[in-house]
Amino acid sequence: MKEAVAGELAAAYHSSLVDEVRSNDFRRDSGRLTVHLAREFGFCYGVDRAVDYAYQARRRFPHQNVYLTGEIIHNPHVNDRLRASGIRFLSDPGESWEHLGKDDVVILPAFGVTVGDMAHLADQGCTLVDTTCGSVLNVWKNVVRYAQDGFTAIIHGKVKHEETRATASQALKYPNGRYVVVLDRQEAQIVCDYIRDGGDREAFLTKFTDAVSPGFDPDLDLQCVGCANQTTMLMSESLEIGEMIGAAMKDRYGEADLGTHFRAFDTICSATQERQDAITALLGEHTLDVMVVVGGYNSSNTCNLARICAERVRTFHIADPECLVSADEVHHRPVGMPSTTANREAVTRGWLPSGGHVVVGLTAGASTPNNIVGQVIEKLELFANPGSGSGSGA
Repeated sequence: MKEAVAGELAAAYHSSLVDEVRSNDFRRDSGRLTVHLAREFGFCYGVDRAVDYAYQARRRFPHQNVYLTGEIIHNPHVNDRLRASGIRFLSDPGESWEHLGKDDVVILPAFGVTVGDMAHLADQGCTLVDTTCGSVLNVWKNVVRYAQDGFTAIIHGKVKHEETRATASQALKYPNGRYVVVLDRQEAQIVCDYIRDGGDREAFLTKFTDAVSPGFDPDLDLQCVGCANQTTMLMSESLEIGEMIGAAMKDRYGEADLGTHFRAFDTICSATQERQDAITALLGEHTLDVMVVVGGYNSSNTCNLARICAERVRTFHIADPECLVSADEVHHRPVGMPSTTANREAVTRGWLPSGGHVVVGLTAGASTPNNIVGQVIEKLELFANPGSGSGSGA
């Protein structure tokens, strides 16, 4: 059904303005405004494939209920369009997994689902459309190998994120499978300290209450470990955490025996890395007044792009073009704020310089379609050049 939905996808998510900016060396000049667009941004292959499969599924099964287990990607614009097409979200109020049966179609999102959820859906006889990203599957393979060989998976990720929950569940497919999830360097350091010197077992388990496998014993389960990560985490941090864990295991067991106690594989998503590399290059090549990062507030890869930018330039993480209210007012997610549902959007005044030439950097997370990026460019032109009639159509 790919060709059947191609026109619908293009109409929903394409932007001729973004194509124009790409062809002009990722630069847009309009009056007093210059926009520099990152050379890698927006939809990655895995996201593009997942959305494509969802549209195909709706077309392929026109007379059946089609469900998503939850958000297919972390972008409200895309998820709302899927709802409008008639796809129902099992995570929405009033929906239930219990009534599903052989006449129902269930789409698994790009993040994947837990082993338990997959088994439950299979038992109910549902038709499954699996859009799990290949990069996620690669992480799962390594976690499964760890479990098979009696190694605990130390996963750099967000413990409540769909992908991390699905990855952790892969370890539990085997009797000796164990995992611990660390959010950042600080939590990784706690694990490293315990590897080196042991410590207060109960305090460790209290700290990682929701982030360890059932029955986890740090005195036993940190003797042989392997590193993995949620694919959308900050690349440099994942690599550093891997090095920290490796150094701790070396201190505990010695270099000669390191291979029998520690494993690490590169499970960083290439698209995530490319987008992070592209924004680093943009920041190095241009002097910017403001950086705008577009993507869902619960999008891990978008939040990490904003973190990179905020270290160098004033940065605003916006969910969609409507967040750009005026040249004076922007609604945005403060960089570094925890992913909570309440009070996560701030309002800033005077965000766009009002006089002289203004240079804005722009990028978008891997779940942000081109039409949204195009609409952001149009708003930037309108605000920088009031009364000029700027706006090229996205």
